[in-house]
Amino acid sequence: MGAVALIVVNILSVTIPLEVKTIVDELKEGFSVNQVFKQASWIVLLASTMGLVRLLSRQLVFGVGRQVEVELRQKIFEHMLIQEPSWIQELGSGEVISRATSDVENIRRLLGFTILSLTNTFLAYTFTLPAMLAIDPWLTVASISLYPLMLGTVGLFGGRMVRQRKRQQESLAKLSEIIQEDLSGISAIKIYGQEEAEKAAFSARNKIYRNSAINLARTASTLFPLLQGISSISLLLLLALGSSQLEKGALTVGGLVALILYVERLVFPTALLGFTLNTFQIGQVSLERVEELLSRTPIIRNPQKPIKPKHQIKGRLEAKNLTFYYENSPQPTLKNLSFCIEPGEAVALVGPVGCGKTTVARALGRTIKIPPKQLFLDGYDLNDLLLEDLRSQVSLVPQEAYLFTNTLTENLRYGDPSASIKRVKESANQARLMDDIKSFPEKFDTLVGERGITLSGGQRQRTALGRALLIKSSIIVLDDALASVDNQTASEILASIKSQHQRTILMISHQLSAAAACDRILVMNNGQIVQEGRHNQLIKTEGLYRSLWEREQATESLNAIS
Repeated sequence: MGAVALIVVNILSVTIPLEVKTIVDELKEGFSVNQVFKQASWIVLLASTMGLVRLLSRQLVFGVGRQVEVELRQKIFEHMLIQEPSWIQELGSGEVISRATSDVENIRRLLGFTILSLTNTFLAYTFTLPAMLAIDPWLTVASISLYPLMLGTVGLFGGRMVRQRKRQQESLAKLSEIIQEDLSGISAIKIYGQEEAEKAAFSARNKIYRNSAINLARTASTLFPLLQGISSISLLLLLALGSSQLEKGALTVGGLVALILYVERLVFPTALLGFTLNTFQIGQVSLERVEELLSRTPIIRNPQKPIKPKHQIKGRLEAKNLTFYYENSPQPTLKNLSFCIEPGEAVALVGPVGCGKTTVARALGRTIKIPPKQLFLDGYDLNDLLLEDLRSQVSLVPQEAYLFTNTLTENLRYGDPSASIKRVKESANQARLMDDIKSFPEKFDTLVGERGITLSGGQRQRTALGRALLIKSSIIVLDDALASVDNQTASEILASIKSQHQRTILMISHQLSAAAACDRILVMNNGQIVQEGRHNQLIKTEGLYRSLWEREQATESLNAIS
């Protein structure tokens, strides 16, 4: 529809100069006010119609660009949601935001302004050149003879502008990234007094962006005046040669006026062609950047032939020689790891830092790619289950509890937005959060702030735990999720979870006092289970658990003395 409207605009644009030519030539035969008024009124009508149709064409084409912008941004957002967290963190949130905002805007300009301008330029030449050739072929060729020089100038500067624009976009993405990181880590900046260092880091990146923007502006400010100068010379050439044709009688005054109007009509789209091609090239760069993002296939995805459990999941976990390597790591993080946790059992997984405990938690939630036939839920290979089915049965509570800028109620029922307030209160009570909530002026309507900044570390962890408990999953995985909670409260929370029928608990913790309340303890070291048993048995046996327990008791004694 936009293209049809543009065709109508260009037909009218060719018609108006011909009408002017007729009026001017008729004035030589005699002057009639009524006749001039009628002709002028007709031209005003044509120009008004052309303006309205041009407005319609712009709204249609720009509307398509806006619609694509909205849909593409939505597609990028949805695509990011299926990626694994590690890849997004590696790429950088600032880079993702830059591609979803500035790059998408460039694509919108490509599909709006650029296509409109290129189509209009093509149609302008298609309709205007035949009309000009019909008036005077020689003057037509002479007046547009400098246009190839204009296109050559565009080609000379175009490649440089694309490279400069790409550098500008990359520097803007890095600038966005440091803003994102500093706003997220503002507390750490304050604690360590690194305001000046962050100012300097931001200033350095800001200057890189400024330099890239200035280089692009210099190139553009050189190119566009050159294009305008060449087009102006073309018009002067037409006036000089056209005057000679008038003297010879080979051209009428009306014909010269029409040619001038036609050349002026071609000047704008031709001069704009440089800017249009520049925008086109920028849009191409942005298309490549967005395409690179959208073409990335997530490592963690649903199986091609998923298995639907035939019965209700009870919560039996089993690992059979589970081996896992992180990317670019020559040594396996998990080495032939084997264990079995029965439904309703509370098992603690303990060990020194870096032994692979958190990797086990990530494997259970399938946030990392695990080999097939090595990790099972109720006998089903985790790789054969739909991600939504698996994650509805495994509630993972990480140590770094992430809360959204919302009320406590909305954070607690994030996993099930339709949950009743009764279920919200039950989950808060099980997480031993009710006493804290009662002390808040707004109670459950308390706004927790960005990342839960208004809450203490223990309150954030218990809120995240309450969120997991609200979901009726068969397995709860606590990845050091009670590290900011005292041992007494941790034991009460564990007892509260255990009271729920047939709910399997895997507690990954450095707090051996809390782990002692579990039914069984698995001791890890270097990616393997090296000990297994109850607390009372393990502390009587020479081994890693006993040394860890003695070290913890010694630390608590020192803390009590101090």
